[in-house]
Amino acid sequence: MVWQGNYDKFFIGGKWVTPRSSERIEVISPFTEKPIATVPRASKEDIDVAVVAARRAFDAGPWPKMTPEERIEAVLRLKAALERRHDELSQIITDEMGSPISASRAQQARIPVLMLEAHADIARTYPWTELRQSAVGNALVVRQPKGVVAMIVPWNVPMMVVTTKLGPALLSGCTVVLKPAPESPLSAYMLAEMISEAGLPDGVVNIVPADREESEYLALHPGVDKVSFTGSTIAGRTLARKCGELLRPITLELGGKSAAVFLDDADIPSSVEALRLGSFRNSGQVCSLKTRILVPKQREPDVVDALANLIDSMPVGDPNDEKTQIGPLVSERQRNRVEGYIELGIKEGGRPVRGGVGRPAGLNHGWFVRPTLLTDVDPNSRIAQEEIFGPVLTVSAYEDEEDAITIANNSAYGLSGAVFSANIERAIEVARQIRTGVVEVNGGGIGFHAPFGGVKQSGLGREGGREGFEPYVEIKSVGLPKAYADTIA
Repeated sequence: MVWQGNYDKFFIGGKWVTPRSSERIEVISPFTEKPIATVPRASKEDIDVAVVAARRAFDAGPWPKMTPEERIEAVLRLKAALERRHDELSQIITDEMGSPISASRAQQARIPVLMLEAHADIARTYPWTELRQSAVGNALVVRQPKGVVAMIVPWNVPMMVVTTKLGPALLSGCTVVLKPAPESPLSAYMLAEMISEAGLPDGVVNIVPADREESEYLALHPGVDKVSFTGSTIAGRTLARKCGELLRPITLELGGKSAAVFLDDADIPSSVEALRLGSFRNSGQVCSLKTRILVPKQREPDVVDALANLIDSMPVGDPNDEKTQIGPLVSERQRNRVEGYIELGIKEGGRPVRGGVGRPAGLNHGWFVRPTLLTDVDPNSRIAQEEIFGPVLTVSAYEDEEDAITIANNSAYGLSGAVFSANIERAIEVARQIRTGVVEVNGGGIGFHAPFGGVKQSGLGREGGREGFEPYVEIKSVGLPKAYADTIA
């Protein structure tokens, strides 16, 4: 463990501030099931202090008035701090939420660095100011920072989700109040230290761990201009409704139940190998994972065998073991939820080829479930329709390509998806017909210069790419005399 004792203060206004409340959040190891730290739980009064600090930093501080180049330099200093403390951050995330250490190093701590690098790259060519001329007018279109942003993030990939939001918000000139999840606040405390190391002005980023009630209070606070939320669809729907009443803009990245479509010409070994990360990353606790596997009837036995072998090749165990590929789930509640879905899937007629209810062999502590593969699954069953958020895959057979697309779109969600085929053009044509924000062909990722987000109950808005800057700017048109516009054209 890399921390010493417990954290006792909040990071507000560039300083460590004593809480107004005496309540604490206990951080429990998903592996040992024992407490590893406590942090203060923010009260509404603490949220008030944080918002005031962010408001002051935006209204009177230097950050929004800096040039894009100056903000890029500051964000790259934060990137450098993340790089320096990579191993430390990896260990904290493994300890607080159970991510296997190899994945924490390669994904949880490494991807935020790559994200900030991409955000800075995009900011260099982003149209902060552009001239638009026409026969009836001449406008200087400027993009200015929206204001104070409330960021509410989940526990599963804590630094990755924060960075997805933080990079564009900071580069746009916004100030931030970050509310990390109660399960994973320790990585947020390390972020606070790195914010100080990077020399960001006081109050630009403020960090206050809290629970659901305080999260809603923050999102609806009168000092907040914009909300960015990643979490459950139920919570997102509630926040969207209440922000709508305030006409407050909100970006939502919510749940998913994504399908992986194997076309009849797919190469099964390479396609299934792509699902090692595509379906089981972070022990199944990622909203974009492909958990509904759709296969042609005639190829179902071969795909099922390959998936079973994949599961057999993924060691389950201590997240600090370099060989572990599937660790414990984040909490006892999450473990019980996933086991309940496995039991439900079997009752609904799913046939467990691997896994099932019960602990993995040899693991008598930790919030583990057995990685589970269910076949003969009815696409309309609950196990195929509801987000599980654990290492559980369902396999459903289809008749033809049209049937596969119909089943893939038979979901309340629309976050991600995958198509596997030897014919890339055919795969792209199928991908176009799947109603999701992202579709990966033969395991190809979209990178950080492309937008990410969902349709239907998977969310509103986009993060990543140029589109990920749009939620954090206000667009203003300044009418210009034609003679002057001609001089700057």
